Amino acid sequence: MHIPSTAEPSGVVPPKTSILVLILCWITILAEGYDIGIMGTIVPALMNDPQWRLTPMEIGQLSSAALAGTLIGAYFISPLSDLYGRKKLLIACVILFSVSMLFAAWAPTPEIFALVRAIGGLGLGGVISVAAALTVEYSPPGRRNLNFAIMYSGYPIGAVVAALAGIAFMEEYGWHTIVLIGAAPLLIVPILCYWLPESLEYLVWKGHTAKAERLSERLGVTLPATTNRNAEVKHPIREILLEVFSGKNLRGTICLWSAQFAAILVVSGLGTWLPQIMRSSGYDLGSSLSFFAVFNLAAAIGGVVIGRISDKLGPRKTISGAFVIGAASIFALSLNNPLWVNYILVALSGFGSIAAALVLLGYITNYYAPYARASATGWAVGVGRFGAMTGPILGGYVAGLNVSHLWNFAIFALAAIAAAIAVLATPAGQTESSPEGSTTPKQAFGSRVPAGTTGT
Repeated sequence: MHIPSTAEPSGVVPPKTSILVLILCWITILAEGYDIGIMGTIVPALMNDPQWRLTPMEIGQLSSAALAGTLIGAYFISPLSDLYGRKKLLIACVILFSVSMLFAAWAPTPEIFALVRAIGGLGLGGVISVAAALTVEYSPPGRRNLNFAIMYSGYPIGAVVAALAGIAFMEEYGWHTIVLIGAAPLLIVPILCYWLPESLEYLVWKGHTAKAERLSERLGVTLPATTNRNAEVKHPIREILLEVFSGKNLRGTICLWSAQFAAILVVSGLGTWLPQIMRSSGYDLGSSLSFFAVFNLAAAIGGVVIGRISDKLGPRKTISGAFVIGAASIFALSLNNPLWVNYILVALSGFGSIAAALVLLGYITNYYAPYARASATGWAVGVGRFGAMTGPILGGYVAGLNVSHLWNFAIFALAAIAAAIAVLATPAGQTESSPEGSTTPKQAFGSRVPAGTTGT
């Protein structure tokens, strides 16, 4: 089977251009992290809201509303970015989820709050894939792994900002103000319109050669090799389905999808309920939100650390080990520990959940043949969204049973163990260069099959 060529940058990317794109994409991911992390921040206030009088189960459903929108966004935004431009779609995503926060802040009922959050979720579902594509395209080949990790670190840092906003303003101004802050990314839209470059690969592929040449000259970036669009052979969906679900990869697909579901269940469930669980354990609101901030800050740092370790030990061992650390730390939080010990355990929980899930996504991207990677990764992300919707509802259900908080921690710890087992049970992928899979997200995003080669 012939694999068509794609426009491939030569690697000549001036540092100022690479840094500019990285910073702008990082800001958009930070905005998304704030939007997603906001529910974990405002749950304690929603529990005591005298007007809405929500049950824990209802709060879990509210948290899942935005995630339901991201499920649709994850499947459809990436293809749209190839049709209409990555820059346009990224800006549209930012506008959509920011405007939704304006309406959510003034929502008169929980039902309207859930509806506008679901609509905003459409933008949340697309921003990561589009920002990642732009970041990688405008990164030198030797820095793609590092730049991807830095870009994605904006997600947990955004959740940290949400927690800090809650500590600073929620007690005095209420949860509506914290949601309203989520509309602030509208202020950066003019900056994105002016400074963020369009994808050169997209312009070349669409045949906008003159525009691509002008942009390439302005940025000092070597223009990607031109591709005759009409001569391209598009791989039919049948071939992609065979790559993902045929006998050689079926077990791997099942394992990776299972790991993705369990991992995101932990990330979303614990991210939503951690402040409330810690508050029910006797900590005041400020301390509970501080735990949430530490949880996400450790995840931001941990993603880079896990990625570096996986270069040496292989992704399967590294990711599985990280999930085991996370599971042990999550369960240990149910014990009667000193305050400083709980801070360490919360940090390790972020390391072994969000950070591990970040590197897992890079491993999934590199598991399949190049022509099927985008679809395979998108489908895996979609499966993870089901986990994202399940986590908050499951946490709310357990909280509503009025049982010991040990059960909350135990359930999320078991889910982390399930993710670790699923990753470890994944067979070595065809793109892995050693039994332990020494390929990394760097190779996943930086390597492409050259024109004229034959794939299986």
